[in-house]
Parts: sequence; C-alpha cells; structure tokens
Amino acid sequence: MAKRTQKAGRTGRFGARYGVSVRRNAGAAMAKRSAKYTCPVCQYRKVTREAVGIWSCGKCGHTFAGGAWEPFTRASDANARIVRRNADGATTADMAYIAQQAALEYERRMNAGELDEEE
Repeated sequence: MAKRTQKAGRTGRFGARYGVSVRRNAGAAMAKRSAKYTCPVCQYRKVTREAVGIWSCGKCGHTFAGGAWEPFTRASDANARIVRRNADGATTADMAYIAQQAALEYERRMNAGELDEEE
C-alpha cells in the first residue's frame, strides 16, 4: 500500500484541516523541536529537548535553558557575543573607536593650547 503522508510529512495527521500554511509552519516547528543540536560543553550533536525551554545533552548530561523550539535563539546568541566581548576585552572595532576618540581629544587640546608642539 502506498505511503499516505509523502508530501505532508509530520503534519499528515492533520489531514486537510487548518490550511496549508498553518500545516507547513507546524511541520517546521516540529522538525526544529525534535532535531538534534550541538552541545555547548562537549561539542557533540546529542542535545535534545526535554521539555519546553529545557535542553539536555545525551552524552555529557549538561542541561540548560533555551528556546521553546530551538536551544539557541537570536537573543541568546547576542548575549553570548556580549559576554564574550566583555571577557575577551575590546574588539578591533572598539579599538578603532577608542583611537579615533583619542585623536579627536588630542586635536582639541592642541587647538586649545593645552599641549606643546613637541609632545
């Protein structure tokens, strides 16, 4: 007998109900929910969803909070970048901004006569 949910996939259980775009969005969310992700501790692809927002690694046992459908959200990525920037120090863009501000301050002090030409 032929497979009945070839095109529908995970949303075949809904049949012809709810509309195609709703079923498509639901299928994408279900696929994200049940996919395996990379662990931030051991770097193995063993992270699965335990409950809404709770993710656990099957290898090292690390449990952490994440998004409802994915363990890493855009907000968590942005927060990780901010934390890493604070821990590692200034980035190249930050250093360029600091140098630019120092040059402007130097020129301002030179024009005000606070500095000698020899410095």
